[in-house]
Amino acid sequence: MEIAVLALGCFWGPEKRFGQIEGILKTEVGYCGGHNSDTTYKEVCSGETGHAEVVKLNYDPSKITYKKIIEIFFDIHDPTTLNSQGPDFGTQYRSEIFYNNEEQKKIASEILNEVNKKLNGKVVTKISKINNYCRAEEYHQKYLDKN
Repeated sequence: MEIAVLALGCFWGPEKRFGQIEGILKTEVGYCGGHNSDTTYKEVCSGETGHAEVVKLNYDPSKITYKKIIEIFFDIHDPTTLNSQGPDFGTQYRSEIFYNNEEQKKIASEILNEVNKKLNGKVVTKISKINNYCRAEEYHQKYLDKN
């Protein structure tokens, strides 16, 4: 099993979409790319933490490739809008691929460059090493309380 961490706006829609794809074994919502190793939704929404809302995917590379996951990433959101997706605005809603290793970084960069050519250089998606990932505990606990 491998992981992918992706920021593409509010995490609920992407989590649902990726959760329906064969080979994605588990999804989890969280925050990544910020200054602290732990944060809350309220802190992230302040714009002070530097975190993005992300979906963390555990996937089976024998059933779905990282390349395919990144292609889907670009298909299901607008990579040309800076710090926003749909009605959501703020740095936490940015488009960013967080890589786990150099191979993921290479694949993400290649696909980003292809998409950027198709979109006339308008892609604002960033590619960064996974930094200070934390699960969205308040939402995880609400889910546990319901079940």
